[in-house]
Amino acid sequence: MQAQTAIRTSSVQRPSVQRPLMPSRVVHALHDDERNALDQQMRLMGAAMSYPRNAEIFGENEPADYLYKVLSGGVRTYKILSDGRRQVGGFYLPGDIFGLEFAHEHTLSAEAITDAKILVVKRSALHALSSRNAAIAQELFALTGRELRRVQDRVLLLVKSAQERVASFLLEMSERVAGSSAIELPMSRQDIADYLGLTIETVSRTLTSLETCAAIEVPTSRRIVLRNRSALNRMNG
Repeated sequence: MQAQTAIRTSSVQRPSVQRPLMPSRVVHALHDDERNALDQQMRLMGAAMSYPRNAEIFGENEPADYLYKVLSGGVRTYKILSDGRRQVGGFYLPGDIFGLEFAHEHTLSAEAITDAKILVVKRSALHALSSRNAAIAQELFALTGRELRRVQDRVLLLVKSAQERVASFLLEMSERVAGSSAIELPMSRQDIADYLGLTIETVSRTLTSLETCAAIEVPTSRRIVLRNRSALNRMNG
């Protein structure tokens, strides 16, 4: 509902921010001009909104009328199962676009992990633009492909052992922060557990085990340093 209000309000201030880098898997096949096209159009057509920590951005089964881009902070998508358990579907970090759907309603809910600034853009306006602009159409197609790949990777992840799941998660997070070995995680241990389909106790024990074998270092609960990436890759399978 906040998104609909902001889009209709002419007093919304558009952000003046440096363009965040998009994930390499999305842009590797695109030229510079094509990479810029969607970002520029979203900033021209969208509204920047601020969400406090744990605030809902959209809910499951709500109309999927908007696309969203993380400008700062982080976002989790999730579903509450019939037995009350929460399953986290994905994490979105600065530069990531989320809210892509193959139907007219959201299949998951989305919340801010931390205080977040989100660019909100009318979905129908982008689709109309893509019919006239090949670069926009190509980038939207690439984004759709990335989401499909994420879903496929997640299915494979959930059949792995706990150690393999945690190692895979750490490598994924490292890749998404430009390959850095030091990762500042915006999400909690409970978020990670609900994403990996594990208990929080299992996640904590596995991180301790990885630290004991010198694969990682855990200076704080949110900061993890990858000390032996080769070992993590072997664990990942």
